[in-house]
Amino acid sequence: MLVKSQVKYIQSLGQKKFRDEEGAFVVEGPKMVRELLQAPNLALLHLFALSSFRDAGVPFTEVKEGELEKISFLATPNQVLAVFRKPVFAAPDHDHRVSLVLDGIQDPGNLGTIVRIADWFGVGQVVCTPDSADVFSPKAIQSTMGSISRVQVLYEDPLRLMDLHPDLPVYAAVLEGKSIFEQPRVTKGWIVIGNESKGIRGELLQRSTHPITIPRIGEAESLNAAVATGIILSHLVR
Repeated sequence: MLVKSQVKYIQSLGQKKFRDEEGAFVVEGPKMVRELLQAPNLALLHLFALSSFRDAGVPFTEVKEGELEKISFLATPNQVLAVFRKPVFAAPDHDHRVSLVLDGIQDPGNLGTIVRIADWFGVGQVVCTPDSADVFSPKAIQSTMGSISRVQVLYEDPLRLMDLHPDLPVYAAVLEGKSIFEQPRVTKGWIVIGNESKGIRGELLQRSTHPITIPRIGEAESLNAAVATGIILSHLVR
């Protein structure tokens, strides 16, 4: 059974301010909760579930459907809601790995999907500009489909990081660039994806050593940022 203080606490985690203060985030649904319960770098704080959720292997607070609706961030609550500590990672290794840079990605669903795509292609480091959406928001977390435990998401000024690693190549996704089909495989460096409508900001674009593009064959004006990321990574880090 839920008490009012628990409802208030979980609802507060819908706001970035409180997620940052608590160092915690919400995950919903049996599949994702089970997966993250197995992650070695995540600590479970609270688990609330319907009586039908019996196979988690950990103690939980049983709630009724109406109670789950009060704390769920989904349009249709899905059996279980968990609160985890934010994942702990080792220090990022920018010098020897590919790092994905997201410049002002605003849509949390897009951001979460990009993290999932990065995980698929083995890119374990994502650097977000501070004005990007929060990857620990409920919508972004659901879109990661569990990849949040494997992909380290940093909120940093990418220009500062690039200054610290001046010898690394910078691949910037732009409309007028060299075709990704003509690029050799990338093993280290920065791959920059711009804002959904504005693209890559000027000062970051100036750091580009390899402007790249996905050749357009049809008449579509643009590609969704997550779709573009998937296509680019499939050719550059294959």
